[in-house]
Amino acid sequence: MVAESAAGDVIFLLARVLFGGVLAFMGINHFSGVEGMAGYAEMKGIPAPAFSVVASGVMLVLGGIGVALGVAPVLSAGALATFLLVSAVTMHDFWAVPDDQAQDEMTGFLKNVALAGGALGFLALGGQAWPYAVGFGLF
Repeated sequence: MVAESAAGDVIFLLARVLFGGVLAFMGINHFSGVEGMAGYAEMKGIPAPAFSVVASGVMLVLGGIGVALGVAPVLSAGALATFLLVSAVTMHDFWAVPDDQAQDEMTGFLKNVALAGGALGFLALGGQAWPYAVGFGLF
């Protein structure tokens, strides 16, 4: 059991919806700005930049919805943690950009690392029964 009280169950649900919802929304933004994001990804040396933008958008949308609804929580949270950690290092390399870009890249890096921490927290709880969840899991 993830929470020990009804209030804890509701708070855990709220955390899932807020966390997953924000990440799903970020994924939807990938689809509305593929061209611009692909150009940025290409500048960062990402292979197949347009495909990578769409694939990462799919990962964010499905992972975010999965965490919010409690569908395949291990897979959903694991996919989000992987995306967030990889993109922090590859897309927000503040240590390798000119000084005038370093602050923006550091902000993006720290945001992704913090969100990855949340995803890892959900991943750690993924094997337990989540309150108010669809309850479908692969593990």
